[in-house]
Amino acid sequence: MYLYRMNKINYSALELATITKNKTAGDAIARATVGAQYIDELGFTRMWLAEHHNMEHIASSATSVLIGHIAGHTKNIRVGSGGIMLPNHAPLVIAEQFGTLEAIYPGRIDLGLGRAPGTDQITAMALRRNNLNTAFYFKDDVLALQQFFSKNNYTSKVRAFPGEGQDVPIWILGSSTDSAFLAAELGLPYAFAAHFAPRMLETAAEIYHAHFKPSEQLQEPYFMACVNIVAADTDEEAQHLATSLFNLFSGIVTNRRMPLAPPTERPIYEGIQEIEQAVDNMMDSTLIGTPQTIAEGLKVLIKNTKAQEIMFTNYIYDDEKRLRGFKLATEAFEIING
Repeated sequence: MYLYRMNKINYSALELATITKNKTAGDAIARATVGAQYIDELGFTRMWLAEHHNMEHIASSATSVLIGHIAGHTKNIRVGSGGIMLPNHAPLVIAEQFGTLEAIYPGRIDLGLGRAPGTDQITAMALRRNNLNTAFYFKDDVLALQQFFSKNNYTSKVRAFPGEGQDVPIWILGSSTDSAFLAAELGLPYAFAAHFAPRMLETAAEIYHAHFKPSEQLQEPYFMACVNIVAADTDEEAQHLATSLFNLFSGIVTNRRMPLAPPTERPIYEGIQEIEQAVDNMMDSTLIGTPQTIAEGLKVLIKNTKAQEIMFTNYIYDDEKRLRGFKLATEAFEIING
């Protein structure tokens, strides 16, 4: 069974294969691959890929396929889903897909599960063949998935090959308190999506720790917070680079989605109060600055949530500065780990 390191703060990356301005999905996947290889050398714990659909500027819809691609181009880093939106899929299919990934890349695959559609309701209906009730059976589907992976499933009439008997760590993902209760009840590691929904972060962490029940997979709670980090050599440069993220989020809140674009002198929505407030709310757990500045923010975040691991996005537009951002973020974690 995969053991979680408890004596220091682990750090990992969330990758959406975001398409940058005037680039293609192939370019975005290549950029994600280069980033994965770079953070593999830096000693990151894991890279997760997020499932999204009907989003023109995100290339991670076929999440399992992309996980295999990234794992095949790296050596040590764990690769997984952040997450697979389980109501979009039959548990048997996910067991087979991740069982296959684990067979190819043993000891390196994670399976993070969420209940959200990862898209709009019309697309969710297309994915789920007009059955939107699948979200109400999330717990049952998680349990079914665990059963397919179990060695004890050999007497069942339906078995997952590959998959059965394989040690694929399952995580519960969430952006609300419902997921915190479920992760605690099932005794599974829990990852909270504060990179876009930070409001309930501390409450969800408190619920998870307070209600955790030990399980075969996990004896003690393991909590991971996912945030946005924009790291640069100066605070001023980091604030400038962060406008790419600000502008991207403004497209989300106004439903005028756009590719990741070069930074601007000031956010493109400056002066529009409603958009400013909405973006500020989404950015509440975003850390921007030098390693020293980011380390100070991380210390507060970790203290308030008891997080053992931080996963972060890197929405820096320029390829070289994005890799530099990963390196500087690593330095921030080295500061807090002593």
